[in-house]
Amino acid sequence: MSFTRVILIYSCIGFFIFCSCEDTHSKKTKKDVVKKEENISKEQSDNQKTTSKTDKQEKVDQSPVSDEEPFKLTNENVKDFLLQYGKENPETLVRIDTKFGDIHIQLYEESPLHRANFIYLVKEKYFDETFFYRVAKGFVIQGGNSDRKQMAQKRHDIGDYTLPQEPIQGLTHARGSVALSKQWVDNPSNRSTPYEFFIVIAKQGAHHLDGEHTIFGKVVKGMGVADKISNVPVDGSEWPKENIFIKVEVIR
Repeated sequence: MSFTRVILIYSCIGFFIFCSCEDTHSKKTKKDVVKKEENISKEQSDNQKTTSKTDKQEKVDQSPVSDEEPFKLTNENVKDFLLQYGKENPETLVRIDTKFGDIHIQLYEESPLHRANFIYLVKEKYFDETFFYRVAKGFVIQGGNSDRKQMAQKRHDIGDYTLPQEPIQGLTHARGSVALSKQWVDNPSNRSTPYEFFIVIAKQGAHHLDGEHTIFGKVVKGMGVADKISNVPVDGSEWPKENIFIKVEVIR
């Protein structure tokens, strides 16, 4: 074999080995690049998901949370509230609906807190959960209370408060007078209980109550209905044996 031929054979073998090594390195490099790019893409995706979740969580965390207590009437805020409410709600005529008929009551502007309080309770639908729950024969019928759970809840929602007396000069507990009841024990200033009212039935009036209660209205229509209610059968505590539901609405 000639020297030239030997050199040619070795040259071919070397070139083949070199190409094989280059292809292997190239393939390995390409795989590494692809894998690196996939890792980068996955990392970016994970970061985006994390950021998106964090942003969403921040939006939830930043949503306003109200710690404000629901408004309720108290002895401290009742006067200012009712004086303002009375200016915005000047109505003075209401209707009490019963199964015996309607009773219309004219409210006195001269007792602004008691008038505004009654209008407020009417518009809050408080009385619609109550009865004429006391019938004192020949004396008074009294409404604004009941033994229903809804009534207790309604009182809780409105507030625990009383009203200062607002005596109107010259007014007495004549037949048809409407006044708020009061707590007789531990009540030296004769403050009115805001929820319960009574209508005087007695033909001669109930003048022994003069000075004890605020008279804030009078019956102008339906006194015959009040008389019918005053004659229903009652138990030993003057509670009617059949509930006398009431619904009160503002007329004007």
